[in-house]
Order: sequence, then C-alpha cells, then structure tokens
Amino acid sequence: MMKWLIVLSALVAFSESFKRIPLIKGKTAKQGLQEKGLWEEYRQKFPYRPMSKFIQTGSEAMTNDADLEYYGVISIGTPPQSFAVLFDTGSSNLWVPSVYCSSEACESHNKFNPSKSSTFKWGSESLSIRYGTGSMTGYLAVDTVEVGGITVQNQIFGLSKTEAPFMASMKPDGILGLAFQSIAADDVTPVFNNMISQKLVEQPLFSVYLSSDAQQGSEVIFGGIDGNHYTGQVTWIPLTSATYWQIKMDRVSINGQTVACSGGCQAIIDTGTSLIVGPNQEIANMNSWVGASTNQYGEATVSCQSVTNMPEITFTLNGHDFNVPASAYVSQSYYGCSTGFGQGGAIGTELWILGDVFIREYYSIFDVEARYIGLAKSV
Repeated sequence: MMKWLIVLSALVAFSESFKRIPLIKGKTAKQGLQEKGLWEEYRQKFPYRPMSKFIQTGSEAMTNDADLEYYGVISIGTPPQSFAVLFDTGSSNLWVPSVYCSSEACESHNKFNPSKSSTFKWGSESLSIRYGTGSMTGYLAVDTVEVGGITVQNQIFGLSKTEAPFMASMKPDGILGLAFQSIAADDVTPVFNNMISQKLVEQPLFSVYLSSDAQQGSEVIFGGIDGNHYTGQVTWIPLTSATYWQIKMDRVSINGQTVACSGGCQAIIDTGTSLIVGPNQEIANMNSWVGASTNQYGEATVSCQSVTNMPEITFTLNGHDFNVPASAYVSQSYYGCSTGFGQGGAIGTELWILGDVFIREYYSIFDVEARYIGLAKSV
C-alpha cells in the first residue's frame, strides 16, 4: 500500500488533468469586527468553542471561528449562481443561503434562488446543522454544482432558512464539506464523493495548499498533487478514523522536551479551523513554553520583538516529526502579536485540531479511497 501511494504521488505530481480551485485569503471576521470596534462585544456573546464541531450528536457541528480567511467560489444551478464557500475538511455537507432565509447572516450574503434554476429539484428532508453558538436550519435540494470547472450532476445540498447570528460577520456564504459521508447530516453524499463516482477526477484524492502570500497562490486541487507546492518527500499517514481526517499524534515537543500529548493522542487535519487547537491545560503549557501570556479568552500574546528567538514546536505524527517555527505559529496584526494555539476545552479526550497554522507549513493531501493523509513541506 505504501509503495503504491508513493508511486501515485510521483505520477500525479506531473499530471495537469486535475482541477484547481483558487482560494481567496480575505479579511477575517475578527479583523472586520476589530476595525468596527465590535470585537470585544462579539467574542463575549459568541465564545469560540472549536471542539464542538467534533462532538458527534447526530447532527453536523460547526463553530464560530473568527480567524478563518480562506475561501473559494463555486456555482450552483442552471444558469449558474455563484457563492463563496469555505472548503472544510472538518465537515461533510454543502450548504448555501437561500432566498427563503430572513436571518441577518443571509442578508449580508449571496442567496440561492431555486426559481431561477432549470435543473433544480427539492429534496425530501429538512436539514439542521449545529454550531458551537447556534444552528443553521433549512432544506435539502438537488441541483448541478460546478467547482473549478468540474460539473457535478444531481448533488444534494442544503439551503438555509435560518442561520446563527455569528455567520453575519463571516466572509464566505456557505460551506463545502470535504470529510467523509459517515458524518454528513442526513447521510448526504459529499461533493467530492460524487466527483469520484461520476468519474470527474483522475485520482480519488484532493490536496490543499495554503500560501503564506497574502494575495495569491492558495488552492484546493481536486484529483491530483502539484509537486510545485512542496519540497522533499511526501509522508503518508494512515487515518485512525474515516469520519474526519483523523490521525495518530505521538507527542508535541519543544527542544526535545514533550510539552503536550504525552503518551499519544488523536489529531484532525482541518482546513475549517484557523488555529492549532488542543485541551486547555496542554495549550496553556505550550504557550508558557514559548513565553506567551494568556488572557481571559484563551488568547496568547507575545512581544513581536521576541518572535525570532522563540522555539520551533515539533508535532510527531505516526512516528514522523513535523516542525512548525515561530514565524508560522505567531501572527501579527495592528493589535500586536499572538500565538496560533487555541484552547479547545476540557472535554475528557485528547483530541487535537491541526488547522490552517499547520496546513500553511505542510501541503496536505487527502486520499479518500486509500484513507491516508500525505504531508510535505510547503514552498
């Protein structure tokens, strides 16, 4: 299996038959709210609970991640209606706002109008997606979905009727989930699974490159791997659960000293989470090791002048070390510098989320059929 995967990566790297979806690196909800002087009020009203997304209760969960900044454009219907969506490896459904939605969040986003699509059909069920601080409710429908030049026929998707208030501050209109069908609300077949079954991609995998360039370069590639996005070898890691993109993490260390995940834990590679998230006490320990001060909201700040002297953090995944330097885990804004480590709560499990802070450093390949994740150093 491993040899097959390595050969596959070499072959696909030179293939141009796959489809690229450019990702826009836009202003985050947090930045927009800070500029309006509303951030303090917002985060008190809508506290960030990143782990709520991964506690399965029969409905799909999301959260109010105010630091998310990557999204791409898809279209639905005939003729096509365009929507900006978050490509989210931590969920499995596609949904967008509808003209039937009167929530504040829908007023500030593009809304799908079924009466303007000749290929539209209503589904037979309602849809409810739970958030960390509210929910989205709506209807299931069927239509043609176009993603980066790939036209998916008869895709079941959600149309929102109500949306949680925090969505009003988010840039994307909706979500396109890229996790497994086993966690999809109403057991809906995910978009990428339909791409595979309809033979629209050359290989049953997709890859994500998050550029450090603020303006361009980030993309999702359906059906292949682009060798120009990484250097060195691809390390293939088997999934421990084909629900989310979940793998085994052995430990988190600094200068050879284990600082978190002692004895092993589980980690999820998630494009739909901006930070690296872990249990409160362990994240607090990591922040302490790098010299950060944590406020009442769990945000850890550092002196911007000290970043060059801060240590690398090593995440050991299934026996392989992945180093993340301070230049990657510290972000700078008008308000100062903060670490990209978020407290996920004390929920009794050692679950970690390796979000965009990690994915910017490591080009991530998601093999749906082999159920492996490939990681390689981004360039």
